[in-house]
Amino acid sequence: MNEPLNKKALPKEEQAVLDRFLADNRLFLGPDPEIMRNHTLEPRTAEEDAVLKKGLDAHQVHHIRGLINAALSEAFEMVNQMGAAPGAKWGDLVTGIYTTSGDLAMIAPHGIIAFAACCFYPIKFINKYWMNDPTVGVKDGDGFIHNDARYGGIHNTDQSMMMPLYYKGELVCWLSSTIHEGENGACEPGGMPAAAESKYDEGIKMSPFKVVENFQIKRDLLTFLQNSVRDPKLQLEDMKVKLHAVMRLRDRIVAILDQFGREALVGTLRSHLEDVETEMRRRIRELPDGTTRVNAFMDSSLRENCIQKITLALTVKGDRMILDFRGTAPQFLNRAVNTNIASFKAALCTGLLQNIWPDLPHTMAVLSPIEIISDRNSIIDAEGEMPQAMSLMPLFKACVIWTIPMNKLNYSLPHRYSAVIAQQYDQAATFIYGGLTQHGDVTGNFCGDINGMGQGARSDADGEHSVSPVFGFMADSGEHEINEEDTPIIRLGAQRLAKDRIGFGKYRGGMGYEQIATMRDSNLWGFMTGCEGSLFSSAQGLFGGYSCPSYQLCKIKGINIFEELKKNPKLVKEWDMLYLMNEQPIPGGKYSSHDMGMTFELCQEGEIYMICQGSGGGYGDVLERDPELVMKDLREDLMSHDIARDLYKVVYDEATLIVDVEATEAARNAYRKERIARGKPFDQFCKDWVKAEPPAQLPYYGSWDDTKVIYASSAGQRIKMDADKLQGVFMLNPKDLRIAELEAQVEALRAQVGRS
Repeated sequence: MNEPLNKKALPKEEQAVLDRFLADNRLFLGPDPEIMRNHTLEPRTAEEDAVLKKGLDAHQVHHIRGLINAALSEAFEMVNQMGAAPGAKWGDLVTGIYTTSGDLAMIAPHGIIAFAACCFYPIKFINKYWMNDPTVGVKDGDGFIHNDARYGGIHNTDQSMMMPLYYKGELVCWLSSTIHEGENGACEPGGMPAAAESKYDEGIKMSPFKVVENFQIKRDLLTFLQNSVRDPKLQLEDMKVKLHAVMRLRDRIVAILDQFGREALVGTLRSHLEDVETEMRRRIRELPDGTTRVNAFMDSSLRENCIQKITLALTVKGDRMILDFRGTAPQFLNRAVNTNIASFKAALCTGLLQNIWPDLPHTMAVLSPIEIISDRNSIIDAEGEMPQAMSLMPLFKACVIWTIPMNKLNYSLPHRYSAVIAQQYDQAATFIYGGLTQHGDVTGNFCGDINGMGQGARSDADGEHSVSPVFGFMADSGEHEINEEDTPIIRLGAQRLAKDRIGFGKYRGGMGYEQIATMRDSNLWGFMTGCEGSLFSSAQGLFGGYSCPSYQLCKIKGINIFEELKKNPKLVKEWDMLYLMNEQPIPGGKYSSHDMGMTFELCQEGEIYMICQGSGGGYGDVLERDPELVMKDLREDLMSHDIARDLYKVVYDEATLIVDVEATEAARNAYRKERIARGKPFDQFCKDWVKAEPPAQLPYYGSWDDTKVIYASSAGQRIKMDADKLQGVFMLNPKDLRIAELEAQVEALRAQVGRS
């Protein structure tokens, strides 16, 4: 942009005074776009450049990497064993090491990649703003805390401890530890408030600030943080745990420095990053040039049902890869399912390293050569004061959205670095809870059931059941006995694989499990769920495989199951969602089903809540599935005879499960002919199926046939926007809409009575 003609350049000395004045009197150090929008490696420092030009001993680099890896693993185990948060116990944490510039170099061999892939943003903020600030400064023994995703992170439940490592008076690297803490003082207990309508509903929002000096936590700031949350014991214990884990990590890195010297460590960290980026470019060059596309859809804002589109066009040209997300749904002004682009990129990093090239080192350098394009003010690139407490919803899509386009590109390659695999189930199907425990403590958090999502089917095998969360490949689903000791939650059914709720195909997706919970011994307790996929499938199939089904939240209210079981211990034959909802064996219960986006709701003793983890997508045509694999699923009670007969078209004896091979082949051939008979020429199909725009009655958000035009509803009215001029949309309060609906019904009844 040209400077105004009447603006004169100030003399150099006066400009320096003005710049210093503006810097000293800046109103607010908000998130820095220059930091938050840059996911590439920083240029080499002068020291890094000199060390690498001098040359490194490859064997020594390998040895040092191994020592760092062991140190990170030790620090991880410390947090895992000593942490108070459920997330710490079940592996929702990470430890990491960063260069002096803040680039993530390595994480522990287990843990949540995205936590560390987000943490370099606050470290770069500290380097830029606090390093030379006379009121803050950075020195040996300092520790900084952070949880606000707008400065880098996933969402406000994740708290990071970051520490600079000085060696002989000079900064050598940064170290961190991050835990999904849960409770953070938000408007709903547990830290993930679906009811949040602004960022001010999300609980404490910690921009990076110093909370440790001389390796000791500052008690005044600790007290402030404890005073800001429902569980002050949790806040205290895990701040100590993260600090001492980082201090142990520091001891191990100092020992490496003592043995090998500063140059060896600095060179190892930088060469590790550059080697990964070089390997990424080599692998991209192996892929065929071209563009593949996929559309993903979220079906809920967690307050109301609405379709939000995330669209991806993945282009490869030489060693360039471009991820183009333009045309994605606009951000919500007053719903919590937005995320910022930095968090979204961290989830993309996770998806690439878990599902596409899992053999690569876990560092953000994997994204450095990839160009990412998005519409500003979209749901994946939210800006301003948009609430982001449930940013997991679009972030989970980022974890799996690679799967379909990249497998189309990978399929023809002579050498692959992982199996061709369908999408993993990608929703947070777990209970978030809060209230008074049976011990009289106030608490709020989430259950470890979130960590058992079904894997997608592979090109040569069925997916693994409940293998891991989509956001972390090595996490545990927790011990229910521990949860029942600490909280009033009682499990009536847990980790039972969800029969028939499968992503079918030549190979089927791995299955999820049911979770049936109630509460006792508290007069103030409640549950919420932050999950989508109750109306629209969350995991797509691959190459003809079925997507996973949709999954509902089910409740039995108005009863006390403990009292009912005292009257009749044999009342319930099996703790199974389908049996309980279809047979309704508990007298007097109010049986209902809902989508799995439920804001916090009080639960009375003995009332029952039921949810289900989902299946991964299927792979290939169901008619190509080996009939013996169908029989194996029947023997293991994973599916019903109806599915085997009607979907897989297998003919067999139900008593012996012996397949009639010839009759099965005949049945499948006959069904293939039925398919052909139902088929239409593509042009005719498009004429009958394709519409010019979204149906008026559909609450639809995103592009339709043109990524430059965005459809949405705001304040109840359908609108269209240019993608490069997006504005946030405002959602009406569901309670207000329900009140208006009921008032209209009352008026209609009054009119009928008046007429009669």
